[in-house]
Amino acid sequence: MFDAHRYILDPQFPLFENQGARAEPYTITDYERDTDGLGITGGAVISASFHGTDQSFLVSSLETLGYGWVGVASLPPDATDEDILDLDKAGVRALRLNLKRGATDVQTLTSQARRAHDLVGWHAELYVEASMLMSLEPILSKLPAVSVDHLGMSRQGLPYLLDLVDRGVRVKASGFGRVDMDVVDTMKQIHRVNPAALMFGTDLPGARAPRRFRESDLDLVAEAVGGDLPAVLGGNARAWYRVK
Repeated sequence: MFDAHRYILDPQFPLFENQGARAEPYTITDYERDTDGLGITGGAVISASFHGTDQSFLVSSLETLGYGWVGVASLPPDATDEDILDLDKAGVRALRLNLKRGATDVQTLTSQARRAHDLVGWHAELYVEASMLMSLEPILSKLPAVSVDHLGMSRQGLPYLLDLVDRGVRVKASGFGRVDMDVVDTMKQIHRVNPAALMFGTDLPGARAPRRFRESDLDLVAEAVGGDLPAVLGGNARAWYRVK
């Protein structure tokens, strides 16, 4: 299994308050305890807003995790080509555009995403409610490769999300405790449009989520995608993140 959406909140590196919330440390050891027995052999470590844009924690985490693991970085506005190249060498494969918590300069993020794709092939990962996606169309149309977190989070934007899926956008089947929708029906609709689109993730530790990941979430994925379960639990994401 490939966990396409998990976090590390490493107390060895600075952890910042974000929108009134404080981060509780969540280490590699904590994650391994919580996922013991699931057969996870790789995944994507997402740069959390609690760590800001200093990606030292991410580089350190990927070095510890080793083969099969990649990173999704958050960059400061003044990031250079050299910064992107160094992170790519460390195992980063995507840029996070956190449009729900704190990101205001969308134009800069868009420029960074295009530059990172041109330099090293990174895709852009959007943390955004699907209801906002239509207003972002001028930006999305400029991004060569995109994924959207947590099924888009809102049923209101599902029709437009499905249109994006039809255009090649990928969607994280993650954060079921965060969303405002019937997750099985939503996954069925996404899968019907593009069987390669869905990528499972635990979203652990689920900071600020009303509920965190539980193993029964895997049953919901299985109900939605049937025989394509191995692809959604691993193959789709490994191909998207270019993990050998």
